[in-house]
Amino acid sequence: MSHHNTAFHQLLKPLSRHEFEGLAKSHHVGQKLRSASRWDQFIGMSMSQLSGRQSLRDIQSNLESQRQKLYHLGAKPISRSTLSRINEKQLAELYQSLFYKLLNRCKSQSSSHKFRFKNPLYSLDASHIDLSVKLFPWAIGQQDKSSVKLSVGLNHGTMIPEFVALGDGKENDMVQGRKFDFPKGSLVAFDKGYVDYQWFKSLTDKGVFFVTRLRPKAVYKVLERKLVDKSTGVTSDQIIQLNSAHAIKRGAPRLRRVGFTDKQTGKHYMFLTNHFGLSAATIAAVYKDRWQIELFFKAIKQNLKIKAFVGQSKNAILTQVWIAMITYLLLAFARHSAKIGWTVQRILRVIQLNLFERRSLQEILNPDPHRDKKGEPQMRFAL
Repeated sequence: MSHHNTAFHQLLKPLSRHEFEGLAKSHHVGQKLRSASRWDQFIGMSMSQLSGRQSLRDIQSNLESQRQKLYHLGAKPISRSTLSRINEKQLAELYQSLFYKLLNRCKSQSSSHKFRFKNPLYSLDASHIDLSVKLFPWAIGQQDKSSVKLSVGLNHGTMIPEFVALGDGKENDMVQGRKFDFPKGSLVAFDKGYVDYQWFKSLTDKGVFFVTRLRPKAVYKVLERKLVDKSTGVTSDQIIQLNSAHAIKRGAPRLRRVGFTDKQTGKHYMFLTNHFGLSAATIAAVYKDRWQIELFFKAIKQNLKIKAFVGQSKNAILTQVWIAMITYLLLAFARHSAKIGWTVQRILRVIQLNLFERRSLQEILNPDPHRDKKGEPQMRFAL
């Protein structure tokens, strides 16, 4: 029988331990760690993400029960007090840097979305991670609610979050969204929360296309009207110029306004884009596909541990969220071993049950349906 490391060990293979230690050294504060290392912290916290551990005591117990298997990972069990202290004191920026190091390897995976055009397609959105007002007073923002905001630019070809930022819950979505440097030629879909005429000009100047919703009170002048096929749901296709004083001051570019009626719901939408080559129906379909980022947020909140936290400081919260995002990338790496069509969410549920099993990921995620069939019984009773 061939030897295999644990599924957890195989899942961590895309991470370079040498690279990790270099980042840990550059993001260290205070005295030298003695009873545990940042690698011990990462192993404990990532294990809790994959196995669904809810508390520091739970993490410690699980690590102690797997002591021998941790040895082959170069890690050791970590006490709950030590883990709590490292989460509170040692910089979460280590895991932000590690996320982007790992992301560069993820980008090498094949990418293809469901549309015919070849432009990379992204969805941009932000979601609040709710926190308790009593336990996290530092995160109190609007309406006396505590939260941090997770901003994501999701690549539809790989379903990987290529752009990620964490900010205060009270920040406007635009604060982090404008920092994302989308590649030239890409197409980005976002909702009305990101409408900013100066940003529209910046994206257009960089050669980045976008699709969004037109605000109801927007002031504009129609420069050209195009013929439309109303059987596709498209009601109008116009070239416009935003001409309010606000838009003119910020250099709003010439844009395209597409009207569309959803046949299933009967709702009418007005889309705004700087892409003049795609059909009007495709523009509407691109915005509809923005729903993928809502499914992404739903999946990580349901399956990764970013709702129940094992620390109360801002640094501890950011540490846990960044490790959750790293875990998502590691699961995305594992998709090449899974059955065709499997989502990261489904892979996570399977790995949760086999985390410390000594079987190959290929075998765990793509089992042979004939392997477990029973052969002839060894003993028969004569009747």
